[in-house]
Amino acid sequence: MAEQIGIISDTHGQTPRARKAIDLLLARGATRIIHLGDVGSESVLDLLAGIQATVVFGNCDDDRSLARYATILGIEVVHPAAVIEVKSMRIGFTHGHLERELTRLLRSNLDILLHGHTHEIRDEQVGGTRIMNPGALHRATRHTVMMLDASSGHAEWIDVDLSETS
Repeated sequence: MAEQIGIISDTHGQTPRARKAIDLLLARGATRIIHLGDVGSESVLDLLAGIQATVVFGNCDDDRSLARYATILGIEVVHPAAVIEVKSMRIGFTHGHLERELTRLLRSNLDILLHGHTHEIRDEQVGGTRIMNPGALHRATRHTVMMLDASSGHAEWIDVDLSETS
């Protein structure tokens, strides 16, 4: 069975939109959620409690206090970056504001590199690595998240519109 990973980024404390995004991803079969940073508040972390979730923090986060709180909630913290292996895919992720981490990850023989920070959707091949950004849930023209099928590498960007009901 394929592992579906929900990818969110740049919530900046926008709890209602983050709740809608997580609900959409779980309804579409996400078995885990990765938050790519700029979480913005403990209330966003509360939404990830009880879900298989992993977070990194961004340049707008108080990473020490949020990391303590995330740990209390049972959320995996892998700041500033991590590489996971799911099925046969090597997937690296970081927020994207630390150039050194991006460079290190790009040199790590990854299939996929995920990052946030720019608030813009990205899907680009650089050498043997596919670089993707789910977009953002705050300060973006479109508020988007991404569903990643870790078996096939298929990615789908999903619009998160608060005016629609779940």
